Amino acid sequence: MSQSNIKLTSSEIASLWTSYMNNCMSKQVLTHMLQHVKDREISNALRFSFQFAQKQEKHFRRIFQKDDFAIPHGFTEADVNTNAPKLFTETFCLAYINQMAKAGLVAYGGFLAMSTREDLIAFFHHGLHNTSKLYHLTNAILEKKGLLIRAPHTSIPKKIDYIDNKKYLSGFSLFHKKRPLNAVEVSHLFMNSQTNNMGVKITLAFAQTTTNKDVRAYMFRGKEISQKHLKLFVDALVDEGIQSPNSSDIGITDSTVRTFSDKLMMFHISLLSASGVGNYALAGGASQRSDLLLNYERLSMEIAQYAKDGADLMIENNWIEQPPPTR
Repeated sequence: MSQSNIKLTSSEIASLWTSYMNNCMSKQVLTHMLQHVKDREISNALRFSFQFAQKQEKHFRRIFQKDDFAIPHGFTEADVNTNAPKLFTETFCLAYINQMAKAGLVAYGGFLAMSTREDLIAFFHHGLHNTSKLYHLTNAILEKKGLLIRAPHTSIPKKIDYIDNKKYLSGFSLFHKKRPLNAVEVSHLFMNSQTNNMGVKITLAFAQTTTNKDVRAYMFRGKEISQKHLKLFVDALVDEGIQSPNSSDIGITDSTVRTFSDKLMMFHISLLSASGVGNYALAGGASQRSDLLLNYERLSMEIAQYAKDGADLMIENNWIEQPPPTR
């Protein structure tokens, strides 16, 4: 059978729909950022990301039309106020697309792994390749500007060893100290501290620019959750004598002018919440100290409840598109 005649599978339908929605949202956020960034290098990185999103959208539409796939409403120019003043600092914009590139690498890798039709494999491989280029580009600019935040350094192993005591897995005991964190655990604590630091800034930016009191309250609640989780991860590192640096130059402005639609802002936070649950599940599975595992499970439940409340708010206001049904 010709590849062009092979019907889309459920996994491919889900991947296309999810990727399209994310791409549309990102394009509108980048539209605002591009209007205000003056730094040439940061502007070039933003433009690369924006043009990539434009090309992806055109390719999506060709696939949708070929397969008689209803094109989602997604997000359009109506979801961004092009007359709004600058909401994000230039260094925030750079850090933002760097973080989104990291998330995109995971997302495109998953979409690629769930695809079997040759045209979709090529499409998602192209997306993964360009997202990798964006990540490399933004890393290079962050490093040049002295803003690249590296994971903490730990000792390099000089010999192979095996775990010979079940106490290695314990994080709670009245009779002995917790063992030191291993490199795998440190890496996840650091990564989750960075994503929550970004979450604090984004929810604050959205809270101060919405005119909807329910959305404002929801964003402030998200800010408080991110701050609490950030403190927990940083404290876990500090307790081991490991500093988790954050750049003080990455922030938002004091603008209170509506910049994005409530629909877009709520979708963006739902996307970050889903990513956070995934990050915590990965971290919990990789962490061998029981106190860390329990913390990740507890925090995942808190984010899941926050995401559920957000979905309820979106449904009440008719802001959430239904994913493709099975029949």
